Amino acid sequence: MAASTEGDDARWSELLSPRHGTATATLSLGVALFAFNAFLVTTALPTAVDELQGLTLISWAVSVYLVFAILGGATAALLKARFGGRGTLAGAALVFLAGSVLCGAAGDMGLLLAGRAVSGYGEGVIAALCYALIPELFPSRLVPKVFGAEAIVWALAAFGGPLVAGILTEWVSWRAAFLVNVPLALAFLGLTLAVVPRGDISATGGGWPPLGRLAGIGAAVAAVAMAQVADTPAAAAALALAALPILAAVVAGDRRSAVPLFPAEAFRGAGPVAMGLWVVLLMPLSQAATTVFLVLALQDLWGLGAAVAGAIAALLAIAWSGTAILVASVVPTGRHVAAIRLGNLMLVAGFLGLAGGLAAGSLALMVASNLAIGAGMGASWGFVSQLVMETAPPHERDRASALLPTLQSAGYAFGAAIAGLAANLAGLSGGASTETVRGALTAAFLAAAVIALASLAASALLPSRPVRQVAAPAE
Repeated sequence: MAASTEGDDARWSELLSPRHGTATATLSLGVALFAFNAFLVTTALPTAVDELQGLTLISWAVSVYLVFAILGGATAALLKARFGGRGTLAGAALVFLAGSVLCGAAGDMGLLLAGRAVSGYGEGVIAALCYALIPELFPSRLVPKVFGAEAIVWALAAFGGPLVAGILTEWVSWRAAFLVNVPLALAFLGLTLAVVPRGDISATGGGWPPLGRLAGIGAAVAAVAMAQVADTPAAAAALALAALPILAAVVAGDRRSAVPLFPAEAFRGAGPVAMGLWVVLLMPLSQAATTVFLVLALQDLWGLGAAVAGAIAALLAIAWSGTAILVASVVPTGRHVAAIRLGNLMLVAGFLGLAGGLAAGSLALMVASNLAIGAGMGASWGFVSQLVMETAPPHERDRASALLPTLQSAGYAFGAAIAGLAANLAGLSGGASTETVRGALTAAFLAAAVIALASLAASALLPSRPVRQVAAPAE
């Protein structure tokens, strides 16, 4: 069933209107929880592992959160079908709350890792359902502006997360940096109970999460996480490559299952859902290279301090948010796919620019290229997410929508491993000469450009005017 055609007269003020204001606040806070925790760990974790004498496990405090967040996202649609939107989101908020308290009270690294796993699962479900609820809570014409608002929240978290966590860690305790989640989670829980509809519950209860496929996903992500800390490039390559057949088997098994985790078109064929999901995966897969290596490049090759280098890296988030707001304001509905393609083209140009900036020793080109990558993400992300949501068949809308942030997390995980592998194969190691470092980081950014080129190719296959399958909620 095609949705009714809506005009492009949506106003930003509608997001704060009595009709949509509380829904905007709820979803924005859900995004804030995910974003804040993504940036919190980098600041508070070193102090925590030092006190708990768990330095050798520091990478796992990040990896275990990511693994369980991806698993949470993968099960979100099934849980929503069984318990309804409100019940699932409220339960996920309580799980996240319990994990945060466990982290804040941890007396050893084992408990800290357990807390990270629990909070990661809860946040994975929250992030996935916040996406899945967008087409339920907002009319189609407002969806780009919802993504623009979420981009603002993400940018604020990129700056505010490390700042707040740093202040709390230095002046109170690293435990306070984790426990600051408690009032945020309680506020989110209250908004969820007040705003989110109970939703339809499947007559079959949605089925129980398929443990075998979830174990496969977890094993694949864990292999990628271990690849990032492997002792040799050969071991890293072996671990990263081992994840591919596992994931292929999971996807193949999912297509035959009566209780699927993914929409039927996922990574299959050339339809808008399939190509849209490829873009959603490949864009963060390429962008992960900047997260891993941009600050390192600015510090080692230009001698910048951590604060200045970090500020330049954070310009990506500003460009993403600013561009998301701009395109949501000026790009008409019929030009959304053109904006997706333009954004992907900017990603390719940005990564080639980073490689060129390294070769030429040009700091200005590095900054401009980083801005181009952020702007490319901002131009594309909201529109490609909306396209997947609205072109998925009605009975698969929840699975398709919930898969979006899960693929984003998986893309960052795999992208970091690929970027690290490319740099290590090019000779990056402790004590390497400046020229060797320059060449290794150039290889990482060129690898990212190839991935961005694949995303551009996928966006080129998107239909210019895709037929919508999901009707917007009534005004």
